[in-house]
Amino acid sequence: MKNKIKRICMLTVHGYVDPDPILGKTDTGGQVTYVLELSKFLAKMGVKVDIYTRQFQHKKTISRVSKGVRIIRIPCGGKKFIPKEKLLPYLDTFANNMKRFLKKEGLEYDIFHSHYWDAGYVAMKLTEQLDYFFVHTFHSLGAWKRENMGGDPKVMEKLYRFKERIRHEKIIYKKAAAIVMTSSEMLKNSKELYNYTGRNNIIIPAGVNTDIYRPLKRGEKERKIDVPHNYIFWVGRFDTNKGLPYMLKAFAEVITKAKDLFLVIGGGSKNPTPTEKKLRKELQRIIKKTQITNRVFFTHHIKDKLMASYYRKAKLFVLPSKFEPFGMTAAEAMACGVPTIVSKRAGIRKYLKSRENCLIVNSGNKKDLSRAFDLMNRRGAFRNKIAKNGLNFARENFGWTHIAETSLTFYNKLYSKNK
Repeated sequence: MKNKIKRICMLTVHGYVDPDPILGKTDTGGQVTYVLELSKFLAKMGVKVDIYTRQFQHKKTISRVSKGVRIIRIPCGGKKFIPKEKLLPYLDTFANNMKRFLKKEGLEYDIFHSHYWDAGYVAMKLTEQLDYFFVHTFHSLGAWKRENMGGDPKVMEKLYRFKERIRHEKIIYKKAAAIVMTSSEMLKNSKELYNYTGRNNIIIPAGVNTDIYRPLKRGEKERKIDVPHNYIFWVGRFDTNKGLPYMLKAFAEVITKAKDLFLVIGGGSKNPTPTEKKLRKELQRIIKKTQITNRVFFTHHIKDKLMASYYRKAKLFVLPSKFEPFGMTAAEAMACGVPTIVSKRAGIRKYLKSRENCLIVNSGNKKDLSRAFDLMNRRGAFRNKIAKNGLNFARENFGWTHIAETSLTFYNKLYSKNK
């Protein structure tokens, strides 16, 4: 199909969206990576991409990411960072200011692609007033998160404002020209939790930059990092859905059999939120109670240039999430050739085959996760098979070139249908 798409507007309102984002900061994780990487690889195909996000903390209005890709920041809500759960009162201002910016700069786009419900709200407001249509990716769903978070419902509602989020998500399902799902699990949840019956959807997984996340080449030296010799690795945002207490309790079980095994916990924010501080206290309590203080290491924020080294030096990687829309860190670990354990509640599991290219476990079951740790640690031949098959699968299915090509083909079909 001939490419009709020349310029794309990506909308991702919340988080620290920068050319080199500090992953692990509040609201800055897989979604930010997804938008940046998809945009860069679309640009390699000759498409110009502008990423619109919120302006705060005296950040520049425009930042160049790569050839053909810019971040454009729209002011709303003042100069301070605002967590995504508190952005709704400012989204109309964002839409109005963005509309004025487009008119002032004379910018036109062939397609709008919004990410997460706050950006979907902005996309709806803009396309109601301008001659555009929009595609949407939720990345996660409020109803799904509410079902899986646990905790006191009143406390959770106060923290995450599920009611207003779910109400707007339902509207986005109806207003979007199409929905891009990151997994078949997302499509299933859309039907069951939102009664979504639309046909204009496609399942495209989140991707991995396989130029960065890869095994070392022959003769290539690994970067020096301060880690134990034999360790299980986890990295990500510190949030209650990540299943970190599960991981610690299972690790405490396995080290009675594995005297030389360690656990390295990476990521987190330089300026932690109250939620992260509370979670860290809980983790420290578990570590002390289970007497594994000398076996657990926290790296805090890991620089992007070192991330692949942390993956590659690990004996295995674990994604123990209570729920996870996709699980990009697991894909990155696999692309580095690291054997990976994946929670059965992570969206990425739908692409994988347990005991073939990963191990899929019930991470909420301490014994199940502990047995997976033990199996991966003891059986070298099995571990190597999982690593090799996982690497090949990640290269073929999660590479950004493949994902960008699939996305562009989908955009073109929609453009022909809606113009």
